[in-house]
Amino acid sequence: MKETQNSAPEAVSFAGQLSPVEMRIFRTMSVAVAVALLASLLLAPWRVTTGLLLGGILSLLNHNWLIKSSRASFSVLAHGTKPKLRMAGYVLRYFVISAAVFLAYRYNLVSLVATFAGLSSFVVWLFVEAAREFYFAIFHREEIS
Repeated sequence: MKETQNSAPEAVSFAGQLSPVEMRIFRTMSVAVAVALLASLLLAPWRVTTGLLLGGILSLLNHNWLIKSSRASFSVLAHGTKPKLRMAGYVLRYFVISAAVFLAYRYNLVSLVATFAGLSSFVVWLFVEAAREFYFAIFHREEIS
C-alpha cells in the first residue's frame, strides 16, 4: 500500500495570524473582486461598478469580522478565557453590512444586484477550492481535508 504524506487539515490559529486556508480564502476573494471590478469598468454602467466595489469590500470585511468573532467565541474553549466584545461582532456585522447596502441603494449610488454579486465573492473561493481539491485528488492521488 502506498503511503501518502500527512494530509491532516491545516490548523486554525488562535494567536491572531491567519492560517494558510484563511490566507487562501482572502487572496481568492480579493482577486475575484478585482477581476469583477476591472470587467465592470470596461463593460458596465458606473452604478454596477460601485455596487461591485461596495459588495466586494463588505465581503472582505465580513470575512475578517467572521474570523475575529469566531476566534473570540472559541477562545473560551481553547484558553478558558471569557469572550470579549468581539463576540458581539458576530451578529453586529450583519447590521453594519445591511445598513451600508441600504444607504448606498437609498441614495442611488449602487446597483443592488451588483452589490449582492460583490457580496458573493466567497462563492468564487468555493469553486476555486473545489478545483484545487479535485486536482490533488486526481493527479496526486491524495485527499486534502
